[in-house]
Amino acid sequence: MTETTAAVARAALADAGEILTVQRAAYLAEAQLYGDPFIPPLVESLEQVRAALAAGDGIVLKAVLDGRLAGAVRARFNDRTCLIGRLVVPPDLQGRGIGGRLLRAVEDAASGRADAAMLFTGHLSEGNLRLYRRAGYRETHRERVAAHLTHVHMRKPLGPAGTASAGGTARTAGTAGTAGTAGA
Repeated sequence: MTETTAAVARAALADAGEILTVQRAAYLAEAQLYGDPFIPPLVESLEQVRAALAAGDGIVLKAVLDGRLAGAVRARFNDRTCLIGRLVVPPDLQGRGIGGRLLRAVEDAASGRADAAMLFTGHLSEGNLRLYRRAGYRETHRERVAAHLTHVHMRKPLGPAGTASAGGTARTAGTAGTAGTAGA
């Protein structure tokens, strides 16, 4: 695995098409893993992505590498909890630390607004589960949502500037690639 330094910044409305393209590429492997081509990230419309970008109460970040969109992540808030979802990295760039960088960046962006971050992924998504565990997330519960899919819900306490607080672990580089979570 090679650590890649991608620039992370807030995504703009103009990024919606590229974000949707990367999202679909990233989630295709998840759809194949679960035998379900209709998972929400694959059927989300361009208008829905634009709405997420236009909503002023959430966070949408992008990673850019050599002028190319190399990943994205979204978060919204429920009281003092940051709900992270749609963490995506295109398949050819997975395993380079981009997913971990985006995860740390969204945690940092939630600084002051959230005491904890929560996310979920599918029970068969081992790369995602490894990434989240290394980043200090702990499983809270599992939710069977279909015969073929169980969501693994995870939580991480956040302290100042998005850092792990007591009960969490220190933030790590998180080099596993990710197809993303189905949440938020």
